Amino acid sequence: MAELEPVADKAVSYFYALLFLHHPDLRELFPPAMDVQRDRLFKALLTAARHADDAGRLTSYLSALGRAHRKYGTMAGHYPAVGEALIGALARHAPLTWGEATQAAWVRVYTVISQIMIDAAAEDERTSPPWWSAEIVGHELCGPDAAVVTLRPDQPYPFLAGQYAGVETPWWPRVWRHYSFSSAPRPDGLLSFHVKAVPAGWVSGALVHRARPGAVLRLGPPTGSMIVDHSTDNGLLCLGGGTGIAPIKALVEDVAAHGVPRPVEVFYGARRHGEFHVMDALRGLEREHPWLSVRPLVSDGPDRALRGQLSTVVRAYGPWKDCDAYLSGPPEMIRSGVDTLVGVGIPSHRIRHDSLHELLAVT
Repeated sequence: MAELEPVADKAVSYFYALLFLHHPDLRELFPPAMDVQRDRLFKALLTAARHADDAGRLTSYLSALGRAHRKYGTMAGHYPAVGEALIGALARHAPLTWGEATQAAWVRVYTVISQIMIDAAAEDERTSPPWWSAEIVGHELCGPDAAVVTLRPDQPYPFLAGQYAGVETPWWPRVWRHYSFSSAPRPDGLLSFHVKAVPAGWVSGALVHRARPGAVLRLGPPTGSMIVDHSTDNGLLCLGGGTGIAPIKALVEDVAAHGVPRPVEVFYGARRHGEFHVMDALRGLEREHPWLSVRPLVSDGPDRALRGQLSTVVRAYGPWKDCDAYLSGPPEMIRSGVDTLVGVGIPSHRIRHDSLHELLAVT
């Protein structure tokens, strides 16, 4: 890994060159532009290899990948081709540490990796489609670059509050981006996302500026472990930033739906007050449920909300050591938030958040 890291970009390019040269039929499974995708598959394989000795973590990570890859059209027969390209790229770009023993170790690890993913996909195929079609039935702009998109799936879509799903638009085929559900499961089966268009964001830009009612999207399977543990009565400390407040709102609705009062503290950070586009809904829940406290805060500009950085303000309240913590927002907010929560005494196993790997690809 140390030898490979300085030349990772070259290794990734060589990996895909080998894959598409020897198996050109696989090119159609990937988006036309490989700017984001080119790194994700290769890095996922390396991540799995790093955790090869942690059977529980490896199986959980790879099973989710195996299920998610069904939406790309991935089949069991594709895995040997990917393995050949991976071994070829590693052998070429790590010559100092490569040898028969190293190759044998990588073959052994990749065999385990691929089998876990194949088995998870096969099991998932028994009960779920590779994707769901979902018609846009609502599109509400929340400022110049954000929108709430409401969908009606073509068949029941089972998910839990706090989870997210891959979304493909008709304007960018085979380009998938992940978005969190902004509400708990609803009796009418409708789904909603809060989307913010980011610079050069193909999918986010299309969902905000081009999407209209009647358009049909594709949804991948629900994933993510940022869900409420209803087997305990621990309080919840929820930190949300930007559109990351959407799954936090879903978690609050989930607690309310279960009817067991437990203290829930929500801190929502934004740069300006105008970014608090879900505050009306959260304030309504706060008025209805005395166990809920919502504290918006801004980092700049005159406002009646709390002022300062999210991590700094959270330290001023508490204590939090008996709470389960949930974080959702930009990757940098989650990284600093985790450090803050560990620092105030919350054990790391009680801190749940979105996947940083997926967040880095949300465009």
